[in-house]
Parts: sequence; C-alpha cells; structure tokens
Amino acid sequence: MGTAISLDLADDLPAAELDELAGGVFAWLREVDARFSTYRADSEVCRVDRGELPLSGASADLRAVLARCADLWKATDGFFDVYVTGRLDPSGYVKGWAVQVASDRLLAAGAANHCLNAGGDVRVRGHSSTGQPWRIGVRHPWDAMSTCLVLTGTDLAVATSGVYERGHHVYDPRRGVPAWGLRSVTVVGSDLGLADAYATAAVAMGPAGLAWLAALPDHRHAVISDNAHLHHSTPLP
Repeated sequence: MGTAISLDLADDLPAAELDELAGGVFAWLREVDARFSTYRADSEVCRVDRGELPLSGASADLRAVLARCADLWKATDGFFDVYVTGRLDPSGYVKGWAVQVASDRLLAAGAANHCLNAGGDVRVRGHSSTGQPWRIGVRHPWDAMSTCLVLTGTDLAVATSGVYERGHHVYDPRRGVPAWGLRSVTVVGSDLGLADAYATAAVAMGPAGLAWLAALPDHRHAVISDNAHLHHSTPLP
C-alpha cells in the first residue's frame, strides 16, 4: 500500500494465537495490495483500467469496492472521483476499507481489543494493554515529529487525508487541478472506508469542505487549513 502499517493486539491471548491473528491481518493487506495497487502492472485495478480484464471477470471484492465508490461519487457531489486523474484509482477508499475489514475479522475472531494503523488510517476497538481507551495522535501538518490533536476512544475509525507528505496530490475533479485550502482533514466515524473517502472528498472541495463536513451525519471532523487555522466538531472524542 506504499505506507507503514502497525498492529497492536491488546488481548491476553496465547502468543501462538496472537501470531496467527497478526499473520491473518497482514496476509489480507498483502492480498488487497496485490489486487488494488495502482503501481503494480499486474494488479486487478491496473488490468481493468487498461481494458485487459472486464469488470464482470474481476473479483467480488473489486466489484464491490467500485460499486461503493460509485455511491460515494453521488454522496460527495462528484468530489470523490476514482477517475479524477484520468485512470482508475480507488485508493481513497480502499485503504480504509481494507483496514476496516481486517478489524472486523479480528473482532469476530475474539480479538476485541486492538489498534490497526495504516499510514494514519486507524481503527481501534476496546482498550489498550494498559486497560485505558486508545489514544490516537493526529500528525501535525508542519512538524512530522509532533501531534496537533490526540483522540481517545474504544470504538473509533479515524482517517486523515492531507497534503503534507505527498504534496497537493488530491485533485479538484471539477477544475482538474490540485486542491488547495485544506492542509489536513481528519474524519471520525464507525466505518473506516467511509471516513477515508469523506476525508479525501473534503480535501478535494477545499474550504467548501468545512461546511460539507459539518453537515455529515454520524461523523466528526478536525481540519487544519492552509493558513494554519484549526476547525473541528464539538465535541471531539
């Protein structure tokens, strides 16, 4: 996925069982990378994009993800667009979705207390090994060694989209140019795929994304603008 991924399993389970659970998570994420990567020429996404693989012949996961992305295009008034760069790229949903699926599987397997972090897209459940709620740091957009917020909870999906690492890589699909105005957008909800897509869409909207985020039901947000102002829901966890 082109990013660092960490897993903290906080349940008091036998080491062999913890190893098996962790192995299952990373095997799933490697499978997702192989299928959805836009950098691997042999991935399903690239083959579909080149017309070598008809969508009807693609995996059920790919077809389900693209159907969800079509729904998100409608829900965001076109600002979440998997074709915004001219080629098929569902990455703005896939990473959060993949982590959410992995977390759901851990929960079903009896690992009720865990934190899975894929490059700032974080799903936490239960409590940390200290018995306290999880603490999730949101990276400071101008200082890689600092946090600007710390969120706390026992059942949170936290996705952050920003321009501080890869530059202005999120495009405004209406103008076809890189989006400006919002340097970092964090969305908090219960489904990490949705939170990931919403954060990406808000960055694409620019300053107009603030009002759009404020109207989202069942989600909270924290936004840092290009001029270093912090805007956030009340309350944030």
